[in-house]
Amino acid sequence: MATIEIVDVTDIARFGLVPLCANPSFDHRTCDYWEDADHGAKTSRPGWLPAGSTGSAGGSRNSPGERLAGGSTGAPANPFAPPPKTEPNPFALAFLAPTRNPFLDNRADSLDDNPFAPQPLVRPTIAAEAPRKLQLLGRGLGVFGSYAKLVLVDGEAVAYCQFGPLSAYRRALRLRELYPQLPDAPLPAVITCIATTAAARCEGHALRLVTEVCTDLAGRGFAAVEAYPEAHALEDATPAARPAFWVRAGFQLAVDDDRFPVVRREL
Repeated sequence: MATIEIVDVTDIARFGLVPLCANPSFDHRTCDYWEDADHGAKTSRPGWLPAGSTGSAGGSRNSPGERLAGGSTGAPANPFAPPPKTEPNPFALAFLAPTRNPFLDNRADSLDDNPFAPQPLVRPTIAAEAPRKLQLLGRGLGVFGSYAKLVLVDGEAVAYCQFGPLSAYRRALRLRELYPQLPDAPLPAVITCIATTAAARCEGHALRLVTEVCTDLAGRGFAAVEAYPEAHALEDATPAARPAFWVRAGFQLAVDDDRFPVVRREL
């Protein structure tokens, strides 16, 4: 019997399991369609995938003048530079005696040695050299939690879902402004992408995943969740499924638009 597991995408290992899109011109791993309302795209961009490919433009990491090990730079020393000052300046702020604060003195040291003091909270983060899409998915790790989940069958990913607070997805914010009939408060969470691999369709994985995401969002304090399907899109051309899928998942048709309806589920 197959082992089915639903996991959060919160690190590079899980990100590496994100399945390819059924349509090869799209890629979940490089899509920023929902995050960037003006320039976002679903298009496959292989250059986004290698770690470190999102480094700043303008030269390699070892370009001349960049700081090397030991604190030196690649440029030669300036022979006309004045010698460094070695004598202390008694008027410099660094040499003035600090004002004593009786409420702060030695407090940090005492906290470090106090086993009953609360320990500083270590929040999960995404490494700066991680693929750009993983950085987008990890923006809320320290406060909200994960922005994506996978269904694994015997360790292989067969379904993918992207979700999060409405504020994380600018295209969803803009789209929602078109429908004043939608409630303003409380603002919903959104599911922007639900996809199953072509080989695993019609096995209930997408419905199972949406159910788990809704349960998770309710546990995070959301009162409702919305999705923005495309009514007449081809099966492999939309990341947001079609309205009939969302109705099966317990959503109601909140805006019956011929092209871009809105579905909503109260949690």
